[in-house]
Amino acid sequence: MFPDAAVGVPRYDEVDTDQVGYRGPTACSAAGITYRQLDYWARTGLVAPSVRTATGSGTQRLYSFRDILVLKVVKRLLDTGVSLQNIRKAVDHLRSRGVRELANITLLSDGATVYECTSAEEVVDLLAGGQGVFGIAVSGALRELAGELAELPAERLDSSGNAVDDELSARRRRRATA
Repeated sequence: MFPDAAVGVPRYDEVDTDQVGYRGPTACSAAGITYRQLDYWARTGLVAPSVRTATGSGTQRLYSFRDILVLKVVKRLLDTGVSLQNIRKAVDHLRSRGVRELANITLLSDGATVYECTSAEEVVDLLAGGQGVFGIAVSGALRELAGELAELPAERLDSSGNAVDDELSARRRRRATA
């Protein structure tokens, strides 16, 4: 349906992993939302961080690439006037998909309902009813997000789920325990 969708798309095994996480401010910047929105959506379960949740005071939520992609889609749906109730249904549907599958989906909406489109035939069927719809190509959001996150800091987790310290964090930790 979108022949150029694969152009410039990163390798999925590099971005669709639970071993790389992005902190809240990075997720906000990449998705184009405020930290207040991010916090509210995490607390209400709309888009919760899948790499690491906040477990108490001072802990940082870590969002996966897929989480931030869903945040970006939620933002676009809100900007086009889709109700939060319908967005929640769409997000529940998107959560079950991998990044590879999401790259081939276009979301359509008439403002009242959100539809998934994976082929040109589906679009024709939806438009046959005469209702105007708009589309959000998840693949386009995926490409944008991959480019944006390449420039922003990430945290890598070791096999036990703990953050691997960078040089500055290791120095701070040594000073604090000395």
